[in-house]
Amino acid sequence: MVALTDPFHRPPTAQEAVLAELRRAIVSGELAPGAQVLQDQLAERYGVSRVPLREALKVLEAEGQVTYRPHRGYFVTELSLADLLEVYRIRELLEGEAVRVAVGRLTDDDLDRLADAVSDCERAATRGDVAGMTEANRRLHLGLVEAADMPRLARLVRVLWDATDAYRSLYYAAGVSRAVVEAEHRAVLAALRRRDAETVVRLLNEHREHAVAHLRTVLGQR
Repeated sequence: MVALTDPFHRPPTAQEAVLAELRRAIVSGELAPGAQVLQDQLAERYGVSRVPLREALKVLEAEGQVTYRPHRGYFVTELSLADLLEVYRIRELLEGEAVRVAVGRLTDDDLDRLADAVSDCERAATRGDVAGMTEANRRLHLGLVEAADMPRLARLVRVLWDATDAYRSLYYAAGVSRAVVEAEHRAVLAALRRRDAETVVRLLNEHREHAVAHLRTVLGQR
C-alpha cells in the first residue's frame, strides 16, 4: 500500500487522493499511454475500495486522460499530435486574454509566488524530477491565469492543462528541454515584473511553440 497523502496537505476525500495518485502515475509514465488501468490492483495498492477509484477515473475520462472501452475497462489515452495542437491553440486564446487582465492586477506577493514556482521548477530539473517540474510549472502558469480573477476562464484552462500533463512530462524528460524551459520562465518572470503584458503573451506563445516542436518529433517516432 502506498501513502496517498501528505499529512500536512491531506485531500478531503479518498477520491481526490486517488485522483492525485493517478495523475502522478500518468505524468511519470508509470501508467504509460495505451496501458490498461488495472482497477483491482490499484485499489489494493492505494488502500481504497473501487468506488473512489472509479469516480477518479470518471474525472480523468472527462479530461481525456483515460478512455473507457466497453467490456475491457479503462486505458490511458494514447498521445496524439492533433489533440495536442488543438488544446494548445485553445490555451493560446484563453491564456492570452487572462494574461492581459492579470498583469495589471499582480501584486508583489503574487510575483513572489510566481518567482518561487520558477525556482522550484529549476530545482526539480536539477534533480531530474519530472513530476516536480510539472507541478511547479503548473503553479507558475495557472497562478498567472488565476490572477486575472476570471474564475470561469481559469476553470477552462485547468481542464485543458490537466488533459496535456502526459505530453508535458515527455517534453521535460529531455535534458535540453529543461534548459530551454528555465530560460523561458525567467524571461516571462522578468516581463511580468516590468508589467509588460504583450511581451508576456508573446513569450508564452513561443514557450508553447517550442514544446510542440519537440513533441512533433517525439510523437512522430512513436
